[in-house]
Amino acid sequence: MKVTRGKGAVKKDKNEVVKPVEDRAAGKRKAVLKASKSSNKRTKNVKSAKKDPNKPKRPPSAFFVFLEEFRKVYKQEHPNVKAVSAVGKAGGEKWKSLTDAEKAPFEAKAAKRKLDYEKLMTAYNKKQESTEDEDEEESEKSKSEVHDDDDDEELEEEDEEEDDD
Repeated sequence: MKVTRGKGAVKKDKNEVVKPVEDRAAGKRKAVLKASKSSNKRTKNVKSAKKDPNKPKRPPSAFFVFLEEFRKVYKQEHPNVKAVSAVGKAGGEKWKSLTDAEKAPFEAKAAKRKLDYEKLMTAYNKKQESTEDEDEEESEKSKSEVHDDDDDEELEEEDEEEDDD
């Protein structure tokens, strides 16, 4: 049972849709229809598979390639600044002030790293497919071997019984 404070009206459920008022002559305004929040939410209950530590890491963007070099310069100019956020903010401001011509070498390095990453990913995916195929073959073999072993044992037992007679 809910306990309300004061003499105000009882609160309505948040998920309840407010219906528009038909009587405009009485000076009442239409209430806004609110969609249920549950329809907007993504289903987060689905757990993702465990991450493979052998999977190649995604390549950095041109900005992060720029930051690698900028950090070295910034640390030399400002040896007393220890905050990572200060380096990031200064790097962001510097990146925004660069022209397209000045950004070009960083974008080229990022593109090269992306090509290398794509090669690594194709090799990784082929390896994953081959290991999945091997796992399936092993499971099929193990099933057939178990059944074959049972058949062999039965035949051996029958042979032994015939030899005894």
